[in-house]
Amino acid sequence: MGAGVTGPIRVLLADDQRVVRDGLVLLLGLLPQVEVVGTAGDGEEAVDRAAALQPDVVLMDLRMPRCDGVEATRRLRGREPGIKVIVLTTYADDRSVIEALRAGARGYLTKDAGADEIQRALQQVVVGQAVIDPAVQHHLVDAIAHPSTTGEDADVGQATPGPAGPGRPLPNGLTPREAEVLQLIAAGLSNAEIAGRLVVSEATVKSHINHLLAKIGARDRAQAVSFAYQNGIASAQP
Repeated sequence: MGAGVTGPIRVLLADDQRVVRDGLVLLLGLLPQVEVVGTAGDGEEAVDRAAALQPDVVLMDLRMPRCDGVEATRRLRGREPGIKVIVLTTYADDRSVIEALRAGARGYLTKDAGADEIQRALQQVVVGQAVIDPAVQHHLVDAIAHPSTTGEDADVGQATPGPAGPGRPLPNGLTPREAEVLQLIAAGLSNAEIAGRLVVSEATVKSHINHLLAKIGARDRAQAVSFAYQNGIASAQP
């Protein structure tokens, strides 16, 4: 749990489809240490109910009437910065991912996510981590690699974009091992999976991640992924 979260993670659900809301309430009700404190049928109601109920996390759909999920997330970040937002949507296109993250979302999941994935995402965002569904990471990569097609650009780190090919120093003073960890983060691996791949402890992986985030000026894994693709540490090719 994050600082200030001593009991169950309190969740507000925002989705304009009642059957989806009801299904998610049932699903989340089966998860330990998760409590659904309310629901909302559009973005305006989500902002108002979040202000009144003070949940730890809002699970936010993107396409809703009156006020969509991106605008609702932006308003929440301004009014209630302590409340985290995880986008939970059917949309996985690059513009939707970028717009949601720029609005202040700390997580992005598709509605194909299972209960375990949602629970993991809730647990991670309340401790300050960012969560991006591996199924949509390539859309984020496309948006970074081809900003002209999305109208977006990236501003993570200070290094000049370009591949870190053989004979070229790694950007921002990264060590080869830190670059390797960053590459695995960009591939969607968890800390435990990285530890298994590199045959080191999770504590060692966390230490590498802390160091590389500081070096590249990234706040979280989402920005680290952006930096990795900008600088050729990770490849957009499968």
